[in-house]
Amino acid sequence: MSSFLKIVDALSKVFGVAAALLVTSAIFVVCQMVVLRYFLNASTIWQTEYVTYVIVAATFLGAPYVLLTKGHVNVDLLPHYLAPGPKKLMAIFASMIALVFCAILAWQAYLLLAEAIEGGWVTDTVWELPLWIPYLPMAFGMALLCLQYVAEILAIAFDYRDPVLATDPSIERD
Repeated sequence: MSSFLKIVDALSKVFGVAAALLVTSAIFVVCQMVVLRYFLNASTIWQTEYVTYVIVAATFLGAPYVLLTKGHVNVDLLPHYLAPGPKKLMAIFASMIALVFCAILAWQAYLLLAEAIEGGWVTDTVWELPLWIPYLPMAFGMALLCLQYVAEILAIAFDYRDPVLATDPSIERD
């Protein structure tokens, strides 16, 4: 099981880096677009669409890394006052609910991706980007997020990791 957790964690880290690179590319393209439009009075065709799709792709591909690093918003008032056993059960239960939601979203994203591929869908812009390209990160990112949730549940259940909690040492449990 330890090797499974390491592989899933490594995948999440790789796609976290990929998400950061995608955001970086979006920044460069926005800068390029500003120079083209405002300084050279040239038109831009693909830049706005590229930036939109890249930011969405970074969001989906980076989500497993955010879960791995516990970077998501977490309200942990109740867990602070629970004993370790109930705290662990609560974290597993919350992760299972999130896993079900992500699995449904991953399945729907896969169906949308398959439909876009079969239908040959393209965007309604001059660029005419095939829509399977922006749909792929959504399906893949959600599938990877499901895998990270499974790893998270197993890690908490078998005491490889602490439950998702705030680590502020100034808050003491009574």
